[in-house]
Amino acid sequence: MSSSSGAAQKKIVVKSSDGDIFEMDEAVASNSLTIKNMIEDGCADDVIPLPNVNTPILAMIIQYCKHHTEAAADKGAAAAAKKVSEDSLIDFDTEFMDVEQCTRFDLLLAANYLNIKSLMDLICETVAGTMKGKSPVELREMFNIENDFTPEEEEKFRKDRDWKFENN
Repeated sequence: MSSSSGAAQKKIVVKSSDGDIFEMDEAVASNSLTIKNMIEDGCADDVIPLPNVNTPILAMIIQYCKHHTEAAADKGAAAAAKKVSEDSLIDFDTEFMDVEQCTRFDLLLAANYLNIKSLMDLICETVAGTMKGKSPVELREMFNIENDFTPEEEEKFRKDRDWKFENN
């Protein structure tokens, strides 16, 4: 349901897996294709349960969606204001991703469940950036991955791919 400019937005109510209720404007909720489809199908007239998203992560996602919705609304302004808005959005995204790795992965799972592509892209770019230039050993430590190769298997793997391990 669209509303004319200046009119109050329809409120969408969602419930986290912890039972906490959040209310947001339809424009903010529509950042999630999952919720947007529910709105279009008429399933959003009551509380929308989100059993796969806990309260802290849902609060962060709503903050992200609200900020990006407001930034998108500001893009209609003059070119100078648009540049400031884009810089502000980059700063917001950088600060938003300055969280522990486990929080990033919880956000990624929730963004995937809610189908918020821009947030999934941001998280994947951030994780990829943290991986860049790391050795396999560093990556195993970073992601708590147990090395299940025997020393012999690892040596054979390295010999078969010696071009890749020259700098590690």
